[in-house]
Amino acid sequence: MTLKEAQEQVDQWIQEVGVRYFSELTNTAVLMEEVGELARIMARKFGDQSAKASDKEENLADEMADVLFVLICLANQTGVDLTAALKENLAKKTIRDRERHKNNPKLSQ
Repeated sequence: MTLKEAQEQVDQWIQEVGVRYFSELTNTAVLMEEVGELARIMARKFGDQSAKASDKEENLADEMADVLFVLICLANQTGVDLTAALKENLAKKTIRDRERHKNNPKLSQ
């Protein structure tokens, strides 16, 4: 699935199942909540925090998909073409970081 197709499918789901988009401010808050849930899994799975019994059911891929879903909702609501935005962002990073990471001694190994 392309980003364009994902944006179209999320919009269709919102129209058919979700009734309407939450406000942009509400979706921003929901995005922060979902990122927090993802961060909790990452901290316990890959970081130093120990998992609780209730964390055993957590699904990393599902949490990432939740973040992506809400981000796509915000893109749809604000008229952002994520395909174009990602292409432009990668071009910016390529120009800005062309030598920076190669010359970072912390990354060489």
